Amino acid sequence: MTGTPAYTVRVAEDLADREACFAVRKEVFVGEQGVPEDLEYDEHDAGAVHLLAVREDGAALGTGRLLYGEAAAARTGGDLSVGSLGRLAVTREARGLGVGVALVRAVEEAARARGLTAVDLHAQAQALGFYERLGYTAYGPEDLEAGIAHRSMRRPL
Repeated sequence: MTGTPAYTVRVAEDLADREACFAVRKEVFVGEQGVPEDLEYDEHDAGAVHLLAVREDGAALGTGRLLYGEAAAARTGGDLSVGSLGRLAVTREARGLGVGVALVRAVEEAARARGLTAVDLHAQAQALGFYERLGYTAYGPEDLEAGIAHRSMRRPL
């Protein structure tokens, strides 16, 4: 692939961007994976940094979020210097275009900008290889979240 990608990734600053993030999550997690809607959205959404990948025409292609500080503490073993990447979702049409990688890197950049030293995530077991290729290392036992096998992972920044 040459040139610039046909999408950009940005922080979701306004209501329209946040709604686009939630629509992607609903399509992927609720629609495709059967995650109950009441589990998909939580109290952390209000204070999280949401990232949004959009096509040149403005169509939403993917999203991810960063939790930090007290909001991330339960997911990072209480370490306030570690952020938590979550809710990474890419629409079916955008898979294979590098959108997921771009979103992970944007979350990491947002974490660095907040002075964080590492990023944790809770990866679906089927996505472990994706995150390993991006420098994440699995730790701890596999467990179930919304009926889907997950594993904790971390990458120093």
